[in-house]
Amino acid sequence: MQHEILLQLSPKDAAQSAAITDHIAIALGIPPSKVTGFHFIKKSIDARKRSVLINIKLRAFVDEPFYATTLPPFEFPDVSRSQKRTLVIGAGPAGLFAALELIQLGIKPIVIERGKDVRERRRDLAKLNRDGILNEDSNYCFGEGGAGTYSDGKLYTRSTKRGNVEKVLQLLVHFGADPAILYTAHPHIGTNKLPGIIQAIRQQVIDAGGEVHFNEKVIDLNIVNQRIQSVETASGKRFDGNNIVLATGHSAKDIYVLLHKKQILIEAKPFALGVRIEHPQSLIDSIQYHCPPTVQRDVFLPPASYQLVEQVNGRGAFSFCMCPGGIIATASTVQKELVVNGWSPSKRNNPFANSGMVVQVGLGDVLEGMRDEGKGTRDEGRGTRDEGRGTSLLLHHFQEAVERRAYEAGGGYFVAPAQRMTDFVKGKSSSTLPDNSYLRGVVPVNMKEVLPDFVFESLQGAFKAFGKKMKGYFTEEAIIIAPESRTSSPVRIPRDPETLQHPQIKNLYPCAEGAGYAGGIVSAAMDGQRVANHLSIFSAADNFSK
Repeated sequence: MQHEILLQLSPKDAAQSAAITDHIAIALGIPPSKVTGFHFIKKSIDARKRSVLINIKLRAFVDEPFYATTLPPFEFPDVSRSQKRTLVIGAGPAGLFAALELIQLGIKPIVIERGKDVRERRRDLAKLNRDGILNEDSNYCFGEGGAGTYSDGKLYTRSTKRGNVEKVLQLLVHFGADPAILYTAHPHIGTNKLPGIIQAIRQQVIDAGGEVHFNEKVIDLNIVNQRIQSVETASGKRFDGNNIVLATGHSAKDIYVLLHKKQILIEAKPFALGVRIEHPQSLIDSIQYHCPPTVQRDVFLPPASYQLVEQVNGRGAFSFCMCPGGIIATASTVQKELVVNGWSPSKRNNPFANSGMVVQVGLGDVLEGMRDEGKGTRDEGRGTRDEGRGTSLLLHHFQEAVERRAYEAGGGYFVAPAQRMTDFVKGKSSSTLPDNSYLRGVVPVNMKEVLPDFVFESLQGAFKAFGKKMKGYFTEEAIIIAPESRTSSPVRIPRDPETLQHPQIKNLYPCAEGAGYAGGIVSAAMDGQRVANHLSIFSAADNFSK
């Protein structure tokens, strides 16, 4: 017989199969010998009380043979000779999962990626971290796996209604991820393990007859009768296909400019802007696990994380992409523009914990700033205003201007402006800065010189409130590094809600973060799958109607 059981265990007991079996037996009132095995269904940490507990939902087998859980069979047919060919622009989570789904639907994917494969990409990251030398097409955002490859590999999402979360996780396990991601409440893979998984997905695409092309930056679209016939790349190559999945990610600014130039409809989209904040991991552990800062956390507990949100003067400020035991990295994609982001290895064993702390930015904020004689926003909207073509790229230019100011404030070579958290709230420059993980180095700067006024003031209020919610969080030990500006795309590429096609270009399928429809690895992967399925249905119907 099988039983679903809920248990609350100590971290030590939850880490040991024999102890879990004993607790199952106690819950069912039977001898432990009758329990033949169990499967985890869900596992999460409950740190609301002084004693931290592990909540476990499981399926126990009693007096019957135990069988291990298995993944569903994933079959990838040979599509090498398929007449149905789809160009997938971008090899991030959306593009790769779209390619896998297309193969399962009998369609040949041709993946075009501006950056390099993960192995070559590492060399460019080393140059960036060591010498401040940026390759604009191979960095933390561009290259095989996209930004997700070097983003900690967080896999939790609230977008469960947009697709099949379970299938995405199962595919990741199929390609090498730890099976624990299937039942852990806040699963993650780790930056050090993601490259191997990404390579395995790429090999599957190739083995099934698909194509993957690196170092191919799309620079032009050949449009005939409102359909894209082919795309041209910077190397001089031309790729053609029946349909186009545009999965270029939130940092492919040149794609927005290209679409704008081609008079293909795009729209300004709200995004979030702010900073990275970093604390000693031991301090976050002590706050979340209710232990003194001088006492090491329970060895059976992972490094603690947090999630914070606060309304300040009617504007939301919130934590984003929190990385326990992580590192702050240079996420720039353009020379002389600075962006920072965070990541963690699978063990999350670095001495610092960092998180984005951001504020929502809308079109009205930028328009108001432009009317205010440039106060606090200076040249944020300059490019679009000069072009006289509306507001579609206005938030894009606003983002660029903040990133340029941050680069200049740091003094070049991607050295970052920084400030102690306490000084940030007081509005004064820091005379010294605490140790931190940012490899390019930091210099003391008053963030009022970098951030728009409304962002700066909202974060000041939020940090005060966060200090009350998490006692000890507001501390001079915390460092603020700016800017965290790539939380999502500042542009939306519209699509029909039923067909997912662009309203003008009928064989163009805008996809995931770069188009404004996802945020994170899982939601991007789900959107890639969803687009592939809609493409197979509606492109076939479109062809039949001809």
